[in-house]
Amino acid sequence: MAQEDVFKKIVSHCKEYGFVFPSSDIYDGLGAVYDYGQNGVELKNNIKEYWWKSMVLLHENIVGIDSAIFMHPTIWKASGHVDAFNDPLIDNRDSKKRYRADVLIEDQMAKYDEKIEKEVAKARKRFGESFDEAQYMATSPRVLEIKQKRDALHTRYADAMQGPDLDALKQIIIDEEIVDPISGTKNWTDVRQFNLMFSTEMGASADSSSKIYLRPETAQGIFVNYLNVQKTGRMKVPFGIAQIGKAFRNEIVARQFIFRMREFEQMEMQFFVKPGTELDWFPKWKATRMAWHQALGFGEENYRFHDHDKLAHYANAATDIEFRMPFGFKEVEGIHSRTNFDLSQHEKFSGRSIKYFDPQTNESYTPYVIETSIGVDRMFLSIMCHSYEEEKLENGETRTVLRLPAALAPVKLAVMPLVKKDGLPEKAREIIDSLKFHFNCQYDEKDTIGKRYRRQDAIGTPYCVTVDYDSLKDNTVTLRFRDTMEQERVSISELNNIIEDKVSIASLLKKLQK
Repeated sequence: MAQEDVFKKIVSHCKEYGFVFPSSDIYDGLGAVYDYGQNGVELKNNIKEYWWKSMVLLHENIVGIDSAIFMHPTIWKASGHVDAFNDPLIDNRDSKKRYRADVLIEDQMAKYDEKIEKEVAKARKRFGESFDEAQYMATSPRVLEIKQKRDALHTRYADAMQGPDLDALKQIIIDEEIVDPISGTKNWTDVRQFNLMFSTEMGASADSSSKIYLRPETAQGIFVNYLNVQKTGRMKVPFGIAQIGKAFRNEIVARQFIFRMREFEQMEMQFFVKPGTELDWFPKWKATRMAWHQALGFGEENYRFHDHDKLAHYANAATDIEFRMPFGFKEVEGIHSRTNFDLSQHEKFSGRSIKYFDPQTNESYTPYVIETSIGVDRMFLSIMCHSYEEEKLENGETRTVLRLPAALAPVKLAVMPLVKKDGLPEKAREIIDSLKFHFNCQYDEKDTIGKRYRRQDAIGTPYCVTVDYDSLKDNTVTLRFRDTMEQERVSISELNNIIEDKVSIASLLKKLQK
């Protein structure tokens, strides 16, 4: 099945099973805004809990805050967002649609990558076990030709984005003969800059109101509070501040479901270090964050680092952790060495000293910062994409299953009475009452056991328990495992011991301590 078709099925599955709904659905939706349903919010909360605890529980020198969405407008002037938070946009005159020029070019590079992967896949099928992929990549004339085109495009694109050189970006689009996906034409306008911040008015009347912005990132809330946290928490450099919160960007190219939205959630940690040590800390945080992702068990081959060709004005090193989505490798987390730009700017614009006094060296300095920033929604999507599977069974049937990491699954255990009579529902309720304080349980009595199993598979429930007539006699139940569909008879009193450790966030955190 084509990856595009797989992605469409995942989007449909998210709505059908209560994970993600289009916002304002009964009013035909609102572009690039989504609501999380009853299962989606549980999965999302579990992702956030996994991240939060990995930061503040596993690191004694990292604490959390929750800053306001509305902030003093001068903050965004100091940070550079008012003047420099822009995307290069281009319109197609025929479709009247607007696109990000950089995204069009990146998609073109991805097409070259896909062509190379197809050539490799065909060769692998042709040569079988004797296939040497590295040798093939280095000697195949077709692969080398495609790679040369891709590398040449990459070089031109990196150079154009340094400015950015808007004329050069348009010329790349023309030279690569990139067409509008809707009209199919190459009738493009010039490229121009567009600021992404949402603005609004604060005040009781038009005369007294002032223009403020919905924050486009959560990092600045950390920077303006860093000294408050340092002093009240008696923190010593190096130390970090973590935050989870909403951010808002007026994205023109908002697409690929929840991958790029106008309202989204970030999990960010700013790590304050002594100047001159930031490039020592940078690789350490790269390794720490990659380990966090790989602890989910999705396979190392599905992750990669992508170093930035163009560094932001505040950075001296930057990389992305990319995950293999159905539409290619895409960024899920950014790791940046932000130097001391933000703190220095806020000190300049506020007129207040926010330097750190180091008691060991008896000197004051502005700390440098290592940032880790991960999108909750992109993380959610990457998990859904990897977990979704249509499995062919031995009897010829197909089951749709979400192989979610057990600790992240919305429901950990479904308890099902075999029939809705003879005391079986009451026994099932008794089991839920004893376990619901430990993890999320769900009672299900509608339809046949087989249909109920399929329903739980579709939402990723790792364990199901069936209560039958023998349960009333010997206090045992049938425990079914989602991934293997194997069943075993266990004592009701043992259920918590069998399940709890496997479905707790602690089970993931322990992998990070190895």
